[in-house]
Amino acid sequence: MRLPAQLALALGSAVIPSLVEARQVTPAAGHYLPSQAERGRRIFGAYCALCHGAELEGATGPALMGPAFLGKWNGGAGRTTDDLFTVLRTTMPKPAVGSLSGQAYLDVLAYVLQRNGLPAGTRALSAQPAALRAVPLAGLAPPKKVAPAFIAGETGTSPSGSGPSQAELNTAPDSSDWLYATRDYAGTRYSPLGQVNRDNVGRLAVACVYQLGSVETFQSAPIVYRGTMYLTTTRITAAIDAATCKPRWRYEWAPKDDEVWANNRGVAIKDGYVVRGTADGYLVALDAADGRLLWARQVAHPAEGETITMAPLIYQDLAIIGPAGSENNIQGWIGAFRLSDGEPRWRFNTVPRPGEPGRETWPDPRKIPMGGGAVWTPLSLDVARGELYVGVTNPSPDLPAELRPGKNLYTNAVVALDVRTGTLRWYDQLVPNDAHDWDLTQVSPLIRTTVAGKDRNLLITAGKDGLLHALDRETHERLYETAVTTRLNVDAPITKSGTRFCPGFLGGVEWNGPAYHPGANLLVVPAVDFCMTAKLADTVRHVPGELYLGGTIAVDSVSQGWLTAIDASSGAVRWKYRSPRPMVGAVTTTAGGLVLAGELTGDFLAFDAESGKELYRFYTGAGILGGIVSYAVGGRQHVATVSGGGSFNFGREGAATVVVFTLR
Repeated sequence: MRLPAQLALALGSAVIPSLVEARQVTPAAGHYLPSQAERGRRIFGAYCALCHGAELEGATGPALMGPAFLGKWNGGAGRTTDDLFTVLRTTMPKPAVGSLSGQAYLDVLAYVLQRNGLPAGTRALSAQPAALRAVPLAGLAPPKKVAPAFIAGETGTSPSGSGPSQAELNTAPDSSDWLYATRDYAGTRYSPLGQVNRDNVGRLAVACVYQLGSVETFQSAPIVYRGTMYLTTTRITAAIDAATCKPRWRYEWAPKDDEVWANNRGVAIKDGYVVRGTADGYLVALDAADGRLLWARQVAHPAEGETITMAPLIYQDLAIIGPAGSENNIQGWIGAFRLSDGEPRWRFNTVPRPGEPGRETWPDPRKIPMGGGAVWTPLSLDVARGELYVGVTNPSPDLPAELRPGKNLYTNAVVALDVRTGTLRWYDQLVPNDAHDWDLTQVSPLIRTTVAGKDRNLLITAGKDGLLHALDRETHERLYETAVTTRLNVDAPITKSGTRFCPGFLGGVEWNGPAYHPGANLLVVPAVDFCMTAKLADTVRHVPGELYLGGTIAVDSVSQGWLTAIDASSGAVRWKYRSPRPMVGAVTTTAGGLVLAGELTGDFLAFDAESGKELYRFYTGAGILGGIVSYAVGGRQHVATVSGGGSFNFGREGAATVVVFTLR
């Protein structure tokens, strides 16, 4: 394979081992040559340090040294050094997976072994599976502590704080607060506040700024209740004054198990509980009054590739959440847990287990592991019907759909469940037998409007396939679909020689979805325009808990974003805004006739909802990947956006920051 120019520069003249090195294969205590590790150090700095840290300490990607790393790759749980090499060459470097030579990957592995204390020797590290399995990482790993199943707070499991009540959550659409990740159970992302409007939005000014003191990924959806704002990073949960940004409390989770993906998108609140998930699979409840730990229960299992990134939904005495990790071949599910202590109440398997309805859609002629069906974006709830809507994501292995023939229910589907029991009511699979990693990410907003002369209750869905769909919640009909980004080669099969298609793995609608403006009868959708080329692998190998792609991917060198305003009755596009970078931040609409949005450029924007005219722009200092909210404190309307803390997919610049605006 021809090496990229950047890699050749990183390696200098030492791209290929010398003949002298190649002959040095006599047995010795070490398993790699010092020169291999040195080449690997340079390659790592050029291609891997951004995600995994300059010292392998971990950043948006996991740490590649230390007790947690060694505990994971010590030969237990079906993982060996040979498996580690497989993961390196089939998942790195992002976003150009598989772009390095086999020798380059071997050199990186030698560097990783060196940094973890394995001594060098007088023989070169071999790519032979048997030789790699013999590399004794197990002897370097300290005994791994067993993660506790349940942790009770030191001062009890009942909160001293209060609210919001169930009645307040039910009436959130009329509230001046922001009570759920997407504002309300219907996920409208619409604020009824109109003090800030299209005529005066140009007078917005910064009221305060709060920095969480972290460069972790920051995609949090802020929650605001009675003047307090709640925010999260991967490990931090913070409460601040929503008008002045003065801190009220801060809690930092100390991981008890492996952290799979360093990401978190927010909390849910009710009756004094602040509930969130963690990267090591815990559901955690804090006291809204002071942030003290009430309880923590491990509900997802990192060894199986499960992690929690989504904000929960709380209804009555249930906290509802599911694990991310489709690409890790998890056996997906969505579950409800008792709010008082996290005890399981019900579970719906998004990948049906043997004997369950839908299992027949997973034939396995090749006898390979199959799974997926993760949940990582906000849920929505029709309270009157008691109907919970779940957006289920892709099957695995990614790419080779022919290896898992059948529809692969319930992946890439809207699943409607009884919120009290988890019983399936109905579903609609938007992308059967997915070959493109086209997660269905959004199951909101829930709206009522007129379509073809008839009043209908709609569920709006969107996903990484770049389409917005309107479904009738009563008849389950698909009423219209509208493209919100570039779609190219959508029906072309993925081949070993490579297939370019749009949207790619990072395209379409990601973790923030459509907002609804009832006055304008308008749906406004942020989207990513990012194409990629995928190549099928000759063989598919599953390493437990690790990425299971079935091929390699390379994203295009250029990308852009779109903000598309769509007539909610017809699906017709009314206006569009093109962003120079992907749009992954939230969109909010207000009674002041505004659409509020953010860009990876760092700009916070306000548009006229009717015309799409840009009315206001403010540079926050770093990319906007998380929530944008509007709320009132003391009768005064505020707008807040999160900024900074990107990811390897969409840029890592900036510290986690909240910027709060109000009229000057």
